Amino acid sequence: MQKERAEDVQLRIADWITRFAGSMWFVYIHVLLFAAWMVWMEDSPWQTLTLIVSLEAIFLSAFVMIGQNRQAEFTRKKADHDYLAQELELRHNTQLTELVHTLTVEIHKAVNAAAADETDTGEHAEQVPTTTA
Repeated sequence: MQKERAEDVQLRIADWITRFAGSMWFVYIHVLLFAAWMVWMEDSPWQTLTLIVSLEAIFLSAFVMIGQNRQAEFTRKKADHDYLAQELELRHNTQLTELVHTLTVEIHKAVNAAAADETDTGEHAEQVPTTTA
C-alpha cells in the first residue's frame, strides 16, 4: 500500500513536470535563464550551458515517456471497462428481446383463444396469427 502511494506521488510529480515543460512559462523562464547565463555567467562557446541543456533534455524526455505510459495505461483500462459495459448491455438487451418475443407469443395465444371463444359463442372475431421463432 505504501509503495503504491509512493509511486502515485512520484507519478503526480512527473505529470506536473511534464505539464509545466509543455507550457509557455517553461519557454519564457528558459529564455531568460539562457540569456542571463550567456551574458553574465560564461563566455562563448557556453560549454557548461550546453551540458545543462543536454541533461535537461534527457530528463524531460524521460518525463514525457512516463506521461505517455500513464496515458496508455489509462486508455487500456478505459477500453477494458467499456468492453465489459458493452457486453453487459448486450446481454441485457438480448434478455429483453427474448422477453418481448415471449410476451408477444403469449398475447397472440390469448387473443386467438379469446377469438375462438367468441366464435364458439357466435360472435364474429378475426384470428390473429401466432408467430413462432
